Amino acid sequence: MTTLSPDARDRVLTGLRTQRIELPSWAFGNSGTRFKVFAQQGVPRDPWEKIADAACVHRFTGVAPKVSLHIPWDRVEDYAALAKHAVALGVLPGAINANVFQDDDYRLGSVTNPDAAVRRKAVAHLLDCVDVMDATGSRDLKLWFSDGTNYPGQDDIRARQDRLAEALSTVYERLGDGQRILLEYKLFEPAFYTMDVPDWGTAFAHCLQLGEKAQVVVDTGHHAPGTNIEFIVAFLLRAGKLGGFDFNSRFYADDDLMAGAADPFQLFRILHEVRAGGGFAESAGVAFMLDQCHNIEEKIPAQIRSVMNVQEATAKALLVDQVALAVAQEAGDVLGAHAVLMDAYNSDIRPLLAELRTEQGLDPDPVAAYARSGYRERIVAERVGGEQAGWGA
Repeated sequence: MTTLSPDARDRVLTGLRTQRIELPSWAFGNSGTRFKVFAQQGVPRDPWEKIADAACVHRFTGVAPKVSLHIPWDRVEDYAALAKHAVALGVLPGAINANVFQDDDYRLGSVTNPDAAVRRKAVAHLLDCVDVMDATGSRDLKLWFSDGTNYPGQDDIRARQDRLAEALSTVYERLGDGQRILLEYKLFEPAFYTMDVPDWGTAFAHCLQLGEKAQVVVDTGHHAPGTNIEFIVAFLLRAGKLGGFDFNSRFYADDDLMAGAADPFQLFRILHEVRAGGGFAESAGVAFMLDQCHNIEEKIPAQIRSVMNVQEATAKALLVDQVALAVAQEAGDVLGAHAVLMDAYNSDIRPLLAELRTEQGLDPDPVAAYARSGYRERIVAERVGGEQAGWGA
């Protein structure tokens, strides 16, 4: 066990008490690879049950009070009623995620499609998602576009950027007070020659053009191998354009594994830059969201574990002695500055997190508490019949 100074303990505990992590509704549905979707027992059959599972995660972790929704996967007749259902279970609707990548019409793109009719259809869906935001009280419209090309000459790259900018502008003008666009990027897949929003620079440029209600969301799985993601985070924070994160882990590409599973040191480095740039402050408006698919592991425990991993990385980032780090940096003490970071990262903060959970009336081991709760056995018994939720529902 690492012995922490009183000041360090207070700093970490104060930061962790206000931490909030948003869960993705789709993480509770069946998912898989492009080869196979593995069905599990007890998987939600509708958005109402997805929210119930998310509320279960919040009940055992205490830091996950919002659920991102995905339209049309989470389409219901009455979104206000869905929001009331969430509140009754102790959570709130979070970001609204648009889907303009599954219809056959989007084979050549959605908002950048060369066919104006397809572009109008895609924009109409995005505007419908803003209506959902109005009904649920959601702040964030999260946009990811699968748009791109597979072959040189397939389409005019500049024209596609013009079409993208036009669509984003139309949606931006529809936003209400307190609402914003979070624009996501992805290096490749499903398009392999060009993606229309392939990197943070492209997303940043479009958000700058749109205005203050448009910010970039960083998905930790959407970069080339070796990319310094913490630099991107520091840059966007400095520019006031970091809107949020989609946390997951990747070994090779966009693997969507549990946050902190593949490279916990990277997650620590990212959150260190968040802290250094003031990103943990509520006024910064940074949304800390999970974006994961649980293909072979149980879904609810995987979400609980992911939340715990983000908490641990956050605690270590808060543990960094910023004064000692600044002194070493100003003195040009390369090894000394690096040692300050490594001392924090190598600290065992699990006992402190267990102490915090006990203070909050939670079990110090959320995964074990869930296993003992009987929740899994209950949903397996109750969720019989109907169609299990997945990528298409």
